[in-house]
Amino acid sequence: MKMRHYKYLLTCIIALATGWLVVACEEQDIDRTFEGPYFVRFTDSSLTYKESYSKTIGIKVHNAGPQLDEAIKINYVISGTAREGKDYAIEGTKGTVTIPAKQSFGTINLKLINNANNILESQTVVLTLTDVQPSSLRVGFGKEGLLGKSITFTIEDDCLFSGTYSGVRQNGAYVNILQLPTTTATLSNIAISSLDCKTYTIGNWNIGMADFFGFNAIKPTFTFVDNGDNSLTIPVQSNADLGGDTLSGTGSWNPQNRQISLNLRWRATFTTPSGKDSVGTITFPLTYTPQ
Repeated sequence: MKMRHYKYLLTCIIALATGWLVVACEEQDIDRTFEGPYFVRFTDSSLTYKESYSKTIGIKVHNAGPQLDEAIKINYVISGTAREGKDYAIEGTKGTVTIPAKQSFGTINLKLINNANNILESQTVVLTLTDVQPSSLRVGFGKEGLLGKSITFTIEDDCLFSGTYSGVRQNGAYVNILQLPTTTATLSNIAISSLDCKTYTIGNWNIGMADFFGFNAIKPTFTFVDNGDNSLTIPVQSNADLGGDTLSGTGSWNPQNRQISLNLRWRATFTTPSGKDSVGTITFPLTYTPQ
């Protein structure tokens, strides 16, 4: 009986000790708080853009701690395989980014330079934070401060004519036939793309022709071929938005301003005023200028 009593007491003591240990651990976990120091870091670790992207790209640096009543100034260095002035440019003060007082983010503005030559390779711009003021902050997170300390920006080469364009439809005799407005029509943010740097797709030629297509939301496409001598060919092709009608044409590329000029020919069946069907060809003069 005594042996059983001792075993029972020993079991109770072990259970109590275990309980105290668990409670102690839980209390320590609850009391464990971040004691700093606060730090600044790049918001992203990597970004990738096509070289034909024409808008300014903002690379964010943020303060991971509370907002301060004073501006935060962070220095950085640039490395990588991309060439400044040929592949990209830094807008604003190079080497320093500022987080304004009572804000959490600063921005390094990067502008890509489109020097497409149909050689599809990639270059990198590596930005690395070096130091920060005020000195109460540190650069990067972790024991070595490596997390968020740098960002690798990859510039993907693009095909010669790929990019975003503004399109212009010039007037011609066709405007009376199709009863279109006689004013020159323009449209922005038209994508031109290619998978092989030979055949290109124009993402929209509905430039001021809502009455013709029915809605501005319709974005008819067509393809053209780079002949390698600044001349372009629009091969005979059908278009779902035109039913059984066909498109073809010719064009050219100006290497000085990178402007694309096309004469898009639309062969279709028209109904004459007398009610008879007649097959004819209408030419749309189109110009696409890089944005």
